Formats: sequence, structure tokens, C-alpha cells
Amino acid sequence: MQINEKQLEKVILESGLVTRSVLNESIDKAKAKNQKLGNILLSDGKISETDLRRMEAFVLEIPFISLINKKIDFSILSLVPEPIARNHNIIAYNKSEIGLEVAMLDVDDLPMIDFIKKRSGERILPRITDTDSIKTALIQYRKSLQADFDNIIQKESASIDVDPYKKEFEKTEEELKALAEDLPIVKIVDSLIFHAILQNASDVHVEPGEKELVVRYRIDGILHDAMILDKNAAPGITTRIKVLANLKLDEKRLPQDGRFKIEQNGEKVSFRVSTLPTFYGEKTVIRILKENTHGFSLESLGFHGEGLERIHDSLKQRIGMVLATGPTGSGKTTTLYTMLDILNRPEVNISTVEDPIEYQIQRVNQTQVKPEIGLTFANGLRSLLRQDPDILMVGEIRDNETAGLAINASLTGHLVLSTIHTNSASGAIPRLIDIGVLPFLIISTVKTIIAQRLVRKLVDSKEKYFLSTNEIKNLGKLVDLDRMLLILKNEKIIGPEDEWKEVPFYKPVKNNESVDGYAGRIGIHEVLKVSSSIKELIIRGSSQDEIEEQAKKEGMITILEDGVFNAVLGQTSLEEVFRVVSE
Repeated sequence: MQINEKQLEKVILESGLVTRSVLNESIDKAKAKNQKLGNILLSDGKISETDLRRMEAFVLEIPFISLINKKIDFSILSLVPEPIARNHNIIAYNKSEIGLEVAMLDVDDLPMIDFIKKRSGERILPRITDTDSIKTALIQYRKSLQADFDNIIQKESASIDVDPYKKEFEKTEEELKALAEDLPIVKIVDSLIFHAILQNASDVHVEPGEKELVVRYRIDGILHDAMILDKNAAPGITTRIKVLANLKLDEKRLPQDGRFKIEQNGEKVSFRVSTLPTFYGEKTVIRILKENTHGFSLESLGFHGEGLERIHDSLKQRIGMVLATGPTGSGKTTTLYTMLDILNRPEVNISTVEDPIEYQIQRVNQTQVKPEIGLTFANGLRSLLRQDPDILMVGEIRDNETAGLAINASLTGHLVLSTIHTNSASGAIPRLIDIGVLPFLIISTVKTIIAQRLVRKLVDSKEKYFLSTNEIKNLGKLVDLDRMLLILKNEKIIGPEDEWKEVPFYKPVKNNESVDGYAGRIGIHEVLKVSSSIKELIIRGSSQDEIEEQAKKEGMITILEDGVFNAVLGQTSLEEVFRVVSE
């Protein structure tokens, strides 16, 4: 069932979703990269995935099916095992006299269709679907597995053999190792990690209390209780995680850091482990990093309009610095990796120094910081400068030495990408001065500063509403209403004559799709271009507020304004924006 590219081009053009010039540009790009036209349009943000899949279905003359809000009978769902459904994006959703209907992203996957036919003994009827539908259906696997998970945890934690008369810190290393290899403990830790990956958690918190052990998952930036276990399970679980991360088992009075890797369902996953002594025992936090996560574009991360153009312009430069700012976990590194992906061409040498290496990129030389042996950001960067690089990425500017080397690299013919911890784009300037960078060096090197946060995305079944007079008044206390309305009109999100009472917003609706009406996250950003007028302000020693005010006059949309912009688009809710952006 190969898609006829010429037919698809015709259908896309007739749909009116893209212009002839954009389509021709994408066709040329697809030929140059030897990729499908649809994939190029998708990665460049020119068309939504649902629209593309519908048009592909039209060309192939097979139905398009949405599984959003569709409850699938588990006896049908389980005809395709969960690992295969996840890895091959295929869901069995309906069984009738004529055969088994399966929703797929790739209807050319004939070996998989044949596999399911042999396994189920049914005639297979392929249907095209989109990624959101696949994700929704995969959640239903999770819900059915959750019961099994609860049974394993409760059953195994009850069978853990702990000597109540021997305190944890009195155990020898051999006794601790034996405890970590105890079968119930191994099963519990394996289950906790498996379900954390399944639920797309970014962190696992294992927290000992006075009477119980609490396990929490951070999903889409919010912590959720995953399991409450018997206090007796704590020493074994902590020791098992220490064994996996190659940490000292008998060291319980000092914090430790380690890492390990596993491969689950063909997906490589790295884990960073941190242990910290607390009053009731060691608290353990595991950061989960999926190594083969890729395929982001700046558009899919939430960049748009003038901000997007500014980033593309800065990436065309041969020298200078591009900085990403924001708190921990705000997606700064993902933004930098996406930029590296754009810059990654055969004619340039790209080198990075990172802690940790979160995603692996082909043809990019990535170096892991190891402070314990003297390989710091500064030393790593110093060595990289002798490796004939064109483009450098420094994981984080933390001190004067790293900042000085990064500035020097950008002055001597390199494009440098890095992150720095501040709350806003304008805040990066005083932060650099605070760690010892002279103002005249900042204006000579820094081209663009991006600040960002991550907000949770609303699922499709959201509720539309309009603000009341009082709500508009309250919104006016946080953003300039006239300026915000002008931004929405300029971006053609609302009509040229629309007022605030006609601007739509959206609320989360709880259903089968999501527990709280949200699924996944998207970035909200501000992109500050260091223009000649802002350079003058920096040299004069102007305040952060003055720099931000000037940037706004020159077209910068603040993080809060971008949050409201995304709320009007229906990507997120106003409540979520205000939760994340506290000013």
C-alpha cells in the first residue's frame, strides 16, 4: 500500500493547508534529504499530523480512525502485545465478522500485519491513525497493567525478609549485596523502573518515612504517588538501585551520584541516580533519559513567529553565542539539541561538553563531564578548542572560568551554544556580569538569549469558554491587555476587530484520555535579540527591567505573553500558564 507521492502532493495542495511555494520548497527538501514529503511537512511544522494522516488515508482509499476517547475492550487490545504496539505504533481496536481492525501509523509495515494475522488467526483490516490516538490507546495498556503491578509490589514487599534486630547501617557490604540480589527486591525495582518508563516519567523519587516508603513519579512536571510500600522494603530497594548505579553500598552518611543504562523494548534508556541521607534513611532520585529521543523541530517545541525567525537568524551566524535560560527541567537542553540537529551538516565539526549526555546525535562529538577525575566544563572546553571545532555546545555556564572560555571561543571564530540558570532572557545579562564577564565582551559575543518554561498540553477533549468581565480585569493585572490583543491579531489568531470577550480559552476535561485533562508538555518562550540599542543599555549598566522593556519595544514576546498566546490556541490552559510562570 505505497502512497503515490504525486497524488499526495495534489491532495495537499487542494486542501489549501499549504501554499504552492511552500509545497514546492518541501518537495525539493524531501528529494535532497531522500525523505517522504509528508515527513518534511510534518517536521517543519507546515501541517498537523492529523491532517497529513487524513490525506494519506484519502490517497490510499482506506479509512482514517481516531482512537481519542475510544474505550477498547482489553481482549481485543491484547491481541497485539504492548511492546509491539509501542514499538510499531499499531493498535488492535475492533473485531467483527469481517476481521480485526488495526490502527497504524505506517500501513506499509507488511511483516507486522502478517505477524498479527498469524497470532490472532483473523483477517487484518489496516486503518490509518495519528500519534495522539496511538498514545491514548497505549494508556489503556498501562491501566490494565497497573493492577498486575500493584499485585507484584504488594506480594513481593510482604515477602521481604528483614532482620528487625539488626539496624541498616550495621549490615556489612556482603549482607547488603545479598539483600539487593533478593528476588522480591529485584522484581520490585524492575517493576518500578518499567512502569516509570511506560508512563513517560522524567524522575522516580524513593522516599523513606517513619512508617512507610513512598515512591513517586514526576510526569509532565508534576509529582504523582505511584506506590506506598512497607518501611522494611526501603534498605533493599535503595541497595538494589545502588548496585545498578555502581555506588558504594555501605556508604549511607554521604550523598552519592551514579548512572546506569538499560534497553527496554528496543529503546535505550539512561538513568542518573542520586542518593541523599535523610532523617528516616536514604532518599533516592532516579532521572530517566531516553537516549534515542529525536526528531524534534523548533516549531514542535513551541517556537513561532518573530521568535522563531530570530533563532534561525542566529544559527546562520558563524561566530557568537546563543544562550538558553530557565530553571532545571524547563527543556533548555532539548532546545539546544534541536538547534544542533539543524546545524549538523557534513561540512562542520560540532563538539559538545555535557553533564550528562542526554541524547546521542550522529556525527556530533559529545564529551561527558567527570569532575571526580578533573574533567570539568572548563577543562573539557579548553581541550575541545584544540580539536578544530566550528560549533561548540557547553552544557552549562556555571562559573567564571567556563564563561571566560565560552566567550573566548565565540570571539575566535566559533558558534557557541550554552545554557545558564536565570528566570528570564534579560536576567542572563546581569547573571553573566555577576560571574565575572565584562559588559563589552557580552555585547561582542551574545547574539540571542532564549528563556523558556514547559506547560502541560490539553488533550483534544477540552472545554471552550470565554472570559467574564471580572476575569478580563484580573488578566489585565498580569499582562498588558492592549499589547496582548495586538500580538494575537498580528499572528492572525483572532480577527482584526475582535475584543477580549470574543477571545476563546480552554479548560481541561477529565476522561479516559488523561487523568487530569493534560498529556505531554510544550514550551513557552521569550527570545531576546541583542540589538544595538540593547548593547547600549548593557554598556550603560542598565537594569534587567530596562533591558526587558526595550526588548519588548523591539518585538519580544515575554514568557507570560507566550503562555497566554498558547492558551488562546488551545494548547494549554490559563491556569497552567499561571502555575508555571509565577512573577
